[in-house]
Amino acid sequence: MAQLGDVTGEIRVVEPLQFDILNANGVLLLARGQIVASARQLEQLVERGSTVEDADVERVRAVKAANPDRPLTLFDLWAQAPTRLEQLLAGLAEPGFGERLQAFALDFVALARRDVDIAIYLTIRQDPARLQRYGLAHALHTALVAELAAQRLGWSDDDRLRFVKAALTMNMAIVDLQGRLAASDNRLTEALRAELRAHPEAAAASLRGAGIDDTAWLDAVAQHHERRGGTGYPAGLDAPTPLAVALRLADVFMAKISPRAARPALPIQEAARQMFLEADGSPVAAAVIKEYGIYPPGDFVQLASGERAVVVRRGADARTPQVAAITNAAGAAIVDTIARDTREKAHASSARRPNASWLSACRRSGSTAWPDPARPRRRPQQPPPRHHRDSAWRRASGRRRACRRAGCRWGC
Repeated sequence: MAQLGDVTGEIRVVEPLQFDILNANGVLLLARGQIVASARQLEQLVERGSTVEDADVERVRAVKAANPDRPLTLFDLWAQAPTRLEQLLAGLAEPGFGERLQAFALDFVALARRDVDIAIYLTIRQDPARLQRYGLAHALHTALVAELAAQRLGWSDDDRLRFVKAALTMNMAIVDLQGRLAASDNRLTEALRAELRAHPEAAAASLRGAGIDDTAWLDAVAQHHERRGGTGYPAGLDAPTPLAVALRLADVFMAKISPRAARPALPIQEAARQMFLEADGSPVAAAVIKEYGIYPPGDFVQLASGERAVVVRRGADARTPQVAAITNAAGAAIVDTIARDTREKAHASSARRPNASWLSACRRSGSTAWPDPARPRRRPQQPPPRHHRDSAWRRASGRRRACRRAGCRWGC
């Protein structure tokens, strides 16, 4: 471990950090991408004996030496976005919040449009080591889904930007709490449940207090956990606004494909299937499915050659993405990735055959064809053998244990 005082030359005040800063015991203080707000804060971190991983220091210095004047890449800009959003939300009480948020949203949309495939890749391949920043990342990722869906549906510029701003601010009352919960596998307490249930109205109230008077935006934030039929929260509304319904779809979809300490991310195909089935024909759900495609950038696919590959870009056809092989045909990892053309039979994706009825329903709604998620095929229900039905046998052997009788394959 290197002492922070020895690497202060690699830190720029009010610019995103290029490495994690830890305390003397190795506990994370500031994550990569966060900022040191002032020279005084940097001094305090040094005085407390803060440290940095040696490998991180070497990496940063190597990159700097090799590229002394390297311009920021799209990945750099995306890495800075959570910190920029954090700074923006921290200034909620300061005059001009609405104008600053408008400028941020416009910059965000421009960043996303520079390379949509990279943007989608970052929502699929989320770093589980950065769960403390989940609240900020989730807001940005949901805003991306909102922008892509609204663009595909041909919404006006004002409506698209309203959708994006609603996504950026819907959870502003619990951003820190979201990060703590994502990084923990503890059960929710009643107090935390109450805070979560109250956050939509709390966020809307904060926006009103900051001078936001756009009713559609405020209603979408306040109602983004409401469900048709009155089963949502916090008010149990029977008919939330259309923008609130769209925001909930984007929010829940992104939450499902995001990892937590307590669970892995849901496979993108399963998350899309669930959204489609729950959306009741919503064009927003169909638009999201079309934008992400069958194999979105960042997803892993198995090729007919036996190689495993990562999708790097969507293809002209939904079933032929651009991929890079990361293993050989035997399944062993390779050092240098190899671009593969999935239009070729030898490198075609060997995914399971889609469910015909579900695909036809997708097409009727305007959605792209989407493969049925992995589901185990169940054998037809059959009555157990007689010795399984005998009460004395069950008491002696136990229902939960596999049957040890010779030739019997019927599980208990």
